[in-house]
Amino acid sequence: MNYKPKQKLGILGGGQLGRMLIQSLINYDVDVFILDPDKDAPCKDICKKFTVGSLMDADAIIEFGRELDIITIEIEHVNVAGLYELQKMGKTIIPSPESIETIQDKGLQKLFYKKHDIPSADFIITDTINDVKNNVSFLPAFQKMRKNGYDGKGVKYLKDNTDGAFEEASLLEKAVEIEKEIAIIIVVNKDGEIKDFPLVELVFNPEYNLVDYLICPSDIVASKQEEAKQIALSVAKALNSPGIFAIEMFLTKTGEILVNETAPRTHNSGHQSIEGNYTSQFEQQARALLNLPLGNTVVREKSLMMNIIGEKEQEGDVQYQDFNEIVQLENVFVHLYGKKITKPGRKMGHITILGKTENELIEKYSIIRNKLKVIKQ
Repeated sequence: MNYKPKQKLGILGGGQLGRMLIQSLINYDVDVFILDPDKDAPCKDICKKFTVGSLMDADAIIEFGRELDIITIEIEHVNVAGLYELQKMGKTIIPSPESIETIQDKGLQKLFYKKHDIPSADFIITDTINDVKNNVSFLPAFQKMRKNGYDGKGVKYLKDNTDGAFEEASLLEKAVEIEKEIAIIIVVNKDGEIKDFPLVELVFNPEYNLVDYLICPSDIVASKQEEAKQIALSVAKALNSPGIFAIEMFLTKTGEILVNETAPRTHNSGHQSIEGNYTSQFEQQARALLNLPLGNTVVREKSLMMNIIGEKEQEGDVQYQDFNEIVQLENVFVHLYGKKITKPGRKMGHITILGKTENELIEKYSIIRNKLKVIKQ
């Protein structure tokens, strides 16, 4: 089949995920257009055209996509009415507006799991703070805002009372005893070809509730890895859309695998794939967007991905302490996201470490974590 270069591809969102996707799309001679509300977004200087505009403005999205061939997202918090309108105009929207609409609302997402018999923790959907207070007997639970939460924001743990609970529409998700947090990324192209990435194990930063580091591949027993894979595939198939989907799951103390959340895009849980797998999640996303055959997701070498985040009490123009010492370490690969301003807990980049054993990876992780600091100038 012939390939047509210079396709016009638009990304809603100009953050680090868009930045890393562009690095793969360049290889296919694609013109990339970005819409983002931040005039200094990481994608600003590396795309064909950068437009400042709200991702929640349907008119802005329609105007942005009017002359493009393909539109995708790097964040799910977008106005889907604009995407539906572009779809009516004959534009290719990946993932589908329907799948984005389901996933961007955590209440609809949980109802979707229930409808399709996908295992997840028990939940109650709440519209007001009074609904939360009336369900105190359901605690302990995690309260999640139905919309606009990300990177640990919009989530609160309610142990035995509702003090400090969100007043916005939310859901209460029953707390479960977790053995490990795991994730699988699934990719689907328009022809229906589907590929899964190997299971990863995630370790979270308890203060910011975001990923501290992950290990790939996981060492949990093969039967549980297969069970997790089949659950992740069932999520992607039920969404019935081309695209890339990150399915985050819990392995509970009792051996159950429960879906936590799904993201309709590339994800922090797949960043190690750039060096650690034969095909990265971003290369795979590019292929799905262009409807090309999907690549080989096999692991090249055991890997650890660690997030680089802003230090406490540090906000301002960024600099990286002891950076040269980190870069010279063998089998250590640094990715900075092009963010000008550091803030406490803000993701500024990530590092992938390759090695033969988990002990080797953890040893280098400890060296880097103790040395590299993200501080203001």
